[in-house]
Amino acid sequence: MIVNLPHNLPAIEILEKENIFPTKTKAPATGVTPLRIALLNLMPLKTVTEADFIRLLSSSPLAAELTFVRLRTHKSRNTPEAHLDTFYKYFDEVCNEHFDGMIITGAPVELLEFQDVTYWEELKDIFNWAADSVHSTLYICWAAQAGLYHFHGINKYPLDRKQFGVFPHTLNNPDVPLFRGFDGEFYIPHSRHTEIRREDILKVPALELLSESESASVYAVMSRGGKEIYLTGHQEYAACALHNEYTRDLAKGLPIDMPVNYYNDNDMKKGVNVRWYAHANILFSNWLNYYLR
Repeated sequence: MIVNLPHNLPAIEILEKENIFPTKTKAPATGVTPLRIALLNLMPLKTVTEADFIRLLSSSPLAAELTFVRLRTHKSRNTPEAHLDTFYKYFDEVCNEHFDGMIITGAPVELLEFQDVTYWEELKDIFNWAADSVHSTLYICWAAQAGLYHFHGINKYPLDRKQFGVFPHTLNNPDVPLFRGFDGEFYIPHSRHTEIRREDILKVPALELLSESESASVYAVMSRGGKEIYLTGHQEYAACALHNEYTRDLAKGLPIDMPVNYYNDNDMKKGVNVRWYAHANILFSNWLNYYLR
């Protein structure tokens, strides 16, 4: 259940077409304070990413309030400034507020060295603030790599081919509350040109490797009892996300393989085999229920 979303947020219209009504669920009981979550959205298509995370957060019965955050040191080229001015706040405008949780998304800068990212200094300040001020922070895809590098000195490595598709994963510790209700094997979408390696994670006592994949390497890492949760995949992706990336790159003549385990019978004409939604919903419900209180 999501409360206090702006009534004219474009993502709401996207979700209502999917019969998801995040602003029309039952209001929380009197005296129930919604969980406050800050979403630092570093993805180029802001509205799509907003819908992706609202879709997951609204699957929980817990009341939540979502605040969209942006950077002063980065100007988005793919989202109208009017949208950002209307629906987003700069980090320095909200850093004195209380948030129970934070989500920091991926960003299309993974082939750059971290120090070469134009907003790296501001992002480090946000990482440090979240570590001190928020109960739990989810670092997604490139943000997971960036957070692991910033806090724990974990390097990322370029891949020969893009890790692209929907890959099977297993749990190293099924008793962790984040994965309560998960099956022994589950699928997560990945779309990245770099990876972090399990041997580097295992060298750091403060890190716990929660989940990995034989074909997609490290997926989930946790530190400080869940105050930092690093997820290298895109469990928030809508069904069409990898298809849109694939057809976009084909149209541009870029080298791209068909996403693995994605289309039915590996045939784009047969549509997408969505096999990650259920576990993505469980993961986010567990995060809200066990880590933000």
